[in-house]
Amino acid sequence: MPQPPQPPQPPNEPPQGGFGAPQDPPPGGFGAPTPPPSDPFGKQPPAAPPTPPAGGYGSPQPPPPGQPPQNPAYGYPQAPPPGQPPAQPGYGYPQAPPPGQPPAQPGYGFPQAPPPGQPGMPPQHGYGYPTAPMQPQYVAPQPGGGKKFSTQMQIIVAAAVAVVLIVGGGFIYASSGSDDGKQDEAASAGTDGGEGKGGKGDGLAGGTEKAPADTKSKVGFQLPHPKVTDTTVVDGSWVTDKAYVKTGVYEIAGYDLAKGTKLWSIPLTGQVCAASRHMSKDYKTAIAFQEGKPTAEDKYPSCTQIGGLDLATGKLMWSKSVTSTASGDRAVRFGEVTLSGTTVAAGGTNGGAAFNLANGAELWKPKADTNNCYDMGYGGGEALAVVRKCGSYDDPQLTVQALNPTTGAPLSSYNMPAGVEYASIVSTKPLVVAADVGDTAGDGSSISDFFSIDAATGKLIVRISADADKYAGDCGATEVEKCSSLAVGNNRIYLPTEEHEGGGEYGDTNEIVAFDLTTGKLVGGKADAGDRYTLTPLRMDGSNVIAYKKPPYDKGGQIVSINGSTFEETVLMVNPDDEAVRDAETSFSTDYAEIIYEKGRLFISEQMVSEPSKSGSLDDKQYLVVSFSTV
Repeated sequence: MPQPPQPPQPPNEPPQGGFGAPQDPPPGGFGAPTPPPSDPFGKQPPAAPPTPPAGGYGSPQPPPPGQPPQNPAYGYPQAPPPGQPPAQPGYGYPQAPPPGQPPAQPGYGFPQAPPPGQPGMPPQHGYGYPTAPMQPQYVAPQPGGGKKFSTQMQIIVAAAVAVVLIVGGGFIYASSGSDDGKQDEAASAGTDGGEGKGGKGDGLAGGTEKAPADTKSKVGFQLPHPKVTDTTVVDGSWVTDKAYVKTGVYEIAGYDLAKGTKLWSIPLTGQVCAASRHMSKDYKTAIAFQEGKPTAEDKYPSCTQIGGLDLATGKLMWSKSVTSTASGDRAVRFGEVTLSGTTVAAGGTNGGAAFNLANGAELWKPKADTNNCYDMGYGGGEALAVVRKCGSYDDPQLTVQALNPTTGAPLSSYNMPAGVEYASIVSTKPLVVAADVGDTAGDGSSISDFFSIDAATGKLIVRISADADKYAGDCGATEVEKCSSLAVGNNRIYLPTEEHEGGGEYGDTNEIVAFDLTTGKLVGGKADAGDRYTLTPLRMDGSNVIAYKKPPYDKGGQIVSINGSTFEETVLMVNPDDEAVRDAETSFSTDYAEIIYEKGRLFISEQMVSEPSKSGSLDDKQYLVVSFSTV
């Protein structure tokens, strides 16, 4: 039986099992990245399938000919007895986090594993496009199975570790995964923070990503898991025209897109603790990092520094800290940072500030008042918005405001309903907010409802109920801009359904559906993942949705472009199904990895690493980044 989720461990103890499944190293071991060899993961000639260990939790084993898997690894369904339908593993019981997932969320002010880092999203234009005539209405999955780790429990667990972490600003991530459901009719909702612009709605004509002549990918480069002695945040990855850029240990480094050779490195005085998912057109972005490295006297330095990065040249343009009366005139500890236009906005529980992206000049700070109000955090992208909390701990009032990025002045305000303690900004243009109203989601996703708001007037356009038993997607328990596995474009919100039984003998599947942001209704049509695959939206590409297909145990993953109107799928990439390659790909959790697809290249990276488990094999290998390419 799978073990229940464990509470987060102190930062000086890595989570059990480490991060990422054991991998075979590339020939010749690691070191400086080199051009991908013909056999990059050291795959061996096929051998007879081994017998899986009873109750084992290792890598899934291929089944004997003509049979489904027998008691495969965690997360894979067991073969049903003759004449019976497949049993869902772990139904009704909390699931232990798979390898590669971080421990549970400690509470506000500590970064949660963010969604895949995305470059700046294209602007939103117009509204949705009509679906094809006679399009069948989507049939939504029914509630079913166990629950995710609840938001309330995440915050309770946070209290247990906050005493250790809060003084120094230590970091730990939320643990929440998706459960399985079945099918039934429903109309409810969800998004990724990726805003999209309108298009013709005719397949790839709506975006810039085109299907290659050969969709079969080759392994690109791999970066080894860095050596660390403590749980370490490596949040942040971006793609420019020349480099793949990734947060490392006390550095931000740029790597050649094809070869993976290090092009440049930006050394940092402390470890990154938050990174903007947005990037300007000329490849500039922002990070938050600690004021220094750990010492015997200060094991967990505070996250007080904000820095502007030029990813085209590999330079730290500036770094700043600020003080506030709320922090006792000490440097403000930041939990999040975002970018909108030329404004960098950073927030934390005891203050916030905005800076000019080019030179770091301080633009504004949130205004203090007599009602215990403070800015919980900001959402960036095409516009800037804030979630502001006022009132007492027992009776909070949350307000969502569209802001002037240059002055910080509110352009409009919307008061969230009673019972909302935390809210997440899913998209700023259009303005979409997610919340767990009255802690009713009960699955750790922090989403029970989505709010489509008119940013010009502050009036609610529509409130969309998102049954957590039917729809996936995730937002941070307390962070403001930490939603993932969702996408916004075409005046619609695209989200995956929870996994449910597929049409085959074994294995789950899911779909991507959409809700209209004006009517709140489920639109006709859906994109099917196919048996044993599950779809996760990554971002908008014009009017199309770019999505990752998580593969079954014996296949490679895929990237598809989904027509935002007709839901027609176009395959852009199919990864190798060689055992060593697929093991490397699936060692990353889609819930917590940063996944970027850009112009025929796929990059999958960790957001947090830890010291390998002492119980692991000497041959265990882990990756910080793996890449695939069709170019």
